[in-house]
Amino acid sequence: MRPPALLVLADGTELEGEAVGWWGGEPATGEIVFNTALSGYQEILSDPSYAGQVVCFTYPHIGNYGVSDDDSESRRPAAQGVVLRELTERPSSWRASGSLSDFLAERRLPGIAGVDTRRLTRHLRERGALPGAFGPLELGVERIRAAAASAAPTDGADLVGVVSTPEPYRLGDGPLRVVAYDFGIKQTMLRHLARLATVEVVPATTPAAEVLAGAPDAVLLSNGPGDPAALGWAVETVRSLLGEVPMLGICLGHQLLGAALGGRTFKLAFGHHGANHPVRHLATGRVEITSQNHNYAVADVPGAVVTHVNLNDGIVEGIACPGERAFGVQYHPEAGPGPHDAGHLFEGLARLARGEGL
Repeated sequence: MRPPALLVLADGTELEGEAVGWWGGEPATGEIVFNTALSGYQEILSDPSYAGQVVCFTYPHIGNYGVSDDDSESRRPAAQGVVLRELTERPSSWRASGSLSDFLAERRLPGIAGVDTRRLTRHLRERGALPGAFGPLELGVERIRAAAASAAPTDGADLVGVVSTPEPYRLGDGPLRVVAYDFGIKQTMLRHLARLATVEVVPATTPAAEVLAGAPDAVLLSNGPGDPAALGWAVETVRSLLGEVPMLGICLGHQLLGAALGGRTFKLAFGHHGANHPVRHLATGRVEITSQNHNYAVADVPGAVVTHVNLNDGIVEGIACPGERAFGVQYHPEAGPGPHDAGHLFEGLARLARGEGL
């Protein structure tokens, strides 16, 4: 029997549920966002880009195929918690090494199940992403409400330091040399790079001069959490790298690239979180179905060519600066989870590194 629990949003909305996962002595708090992927829950919950956020899954049954040791995108989840409709306790998959319940407990991730996630998603679509709090009723209803009232959104938050590696490390043995800035990098992204290059992953605060002194063939600016407007120090680093080395920015890295070029960043109402977002490549008209996880976007980037747009809402999904040998995409070409339509973009970085142009 799961203990009764309560979810409270900052605007006072309350939803009942049952406590699952790990619990300490305090309500869980964070900015609540919804994800529309039908599968890939383990990869989503272990994606460092969810630091500071609570993930609500729109798909009603989560946990059906359990978890696998091979599917985590980081050593520990950065998300603040998870909201579910139905949590499957008995997984059915030959790959499963355990249940999602076990994963939540072992990774110290709080959750609330039995929630009317359709109602919650519709509310977030109308009001935008909202901070909130949830916890077992035994913590006290007023305590949960007070935690929701004081919960912070991601606006103005620099969360990169929470997820970036403290020390550099290397992987792969390809002929190219790529430096990957870890703003919250996913393991699947590193696997794609390692097939093409010897990759040195460096902390987010690594100075541009230090990277350039090693004469890499290319630089990757990774995904990550938080508000790009709070990362002025990272924008300056990217600005110092521009024109000196070929670059690819992904998600947060794309936003930092856009800001370094003089563009503006802004927050979307409820973000793009899912494995099914259609993106059009403007030069060819080709449509790719993409994996996405971002609350912020870029616009008005001077000197850059807009290469991709989102077909749902028209926001910029890709930019290129051929003269600076740099390009960026807002979506996740590595997937994990999601379709592999855009995986070819890593080869695009390799072509730039070999001097073949965009």
